[in-house]
Amino acid sequence: MRVTTLSEFIVERQHDFPFASGDLTRLLSSIQLAAKIVNREINRAGLATHILGGLGQENVQGEQQMKLDVYANDQFIHALRSQQEVCGIGSEENEGFLGQKEGLPASGKYIVLMDPLDGSSNIDVNVSIGTIFSIYHRVSPVGTPVTLEDFLQPGSRQIAAGYVVYGSSTMLIYTTGKGVNGFTFDPAIGSFFLSHPNLRFPTQGKIYSINEGNAMQCEPGLLAYLNHVKQEDAAQGRPYAARYIGSLVADFHRNLLKGGIYLYPATTKAPKGKLRLLYEANPLAFIAEQAGGLCTNGRERIMDLTPTALHQRVPLFVGEKNMVEECQQFVGK
Repeated sequence: MRVTTLSEFIVERQHDFPFASGDLTRLLSSIQLAAKIVNREINRAGLATHILGGLGQENVQGEQQMKLDVYANDQFIHALRSQQEVCGIGSEENEGFLGQKEGLPASGKYIVLMDPLDGSSNIDVNVSIGTIFSIYHRVSPVGTPVTLEDFLQPGSRQIAAGYVVYGSSTMLIYTTGKGVNGFTFDPAIGSFFLSHPNLRFPTQGKIYSINEGNAMQCEPGLLAYLNHVKQEDAAQGRPYAARYIGSLVADFHRNLLKGGIYLYPATTKAPKGKLRLLYEANPLAFIAEQAGGLCTNGRERIMDLTPTALHQRVPLFVGEKNMVEECQQFVGK
């Protein structure tokens, strides 16, 4: 049986983007390369103690930075900077965006937004973590310096998005608006191979994922929903199973394969939500919808939101379509 590598698959699917002239192919290949490098360091983390632990400083989000956070950020920026197609990079780890003065060409056509290492608090305890990325066409004229407007685009304008989950096996999942495909990394060969073609959420999942330790800080509608999913209903397959890893990519990935809903609602401590619209919510929303799912902030479609800041936060409800719609009915009340 013939197996298809990620590189081969990207080239074969170039016809999906006749306007790209190979640019997008090279860009996705650079993301693949950075993911391999980061994967290598993550797999060595238990032995290479110099990359374990925190730096003793906070990032722009006010979160404790881990050594691997910075390492992953540097590797992805380096890989993207080498591509003349990229004119701007936005990262969860950087306060501002990177443009021409940071070595990116004004002639580039693409903007990349990323969370280089999601779930970094789990690094030291050997729990799955990941990378999330999102790609847009710039809106400013090619040849001019990028502007904030290039980054503050609604998720509906994404031309590609994906994530890498570093776990018992390392997988890269991405979409270009033509379905979702998953690739598993073979470390012996050093390549990603197509292992999960045309991924779709299983209909009517039975898993819900939320940090219930914060439940009493949530609005009453969500508390009612959490009570609802624990009630017995054979026809609907309730009670649902509670599964929460604490790494967004890992929780999303499991629910995509098994069928479920992930919830990170607004709370009294974080009334605007906690997850980042540009670096986490939009790319996962694009993937979810391409896989037959749904992604909202509890009331509105995530990809319809117009960003107002690079590090804007939002509540997130994402997963199997029926489950998200049911949750919204409770939250809307």
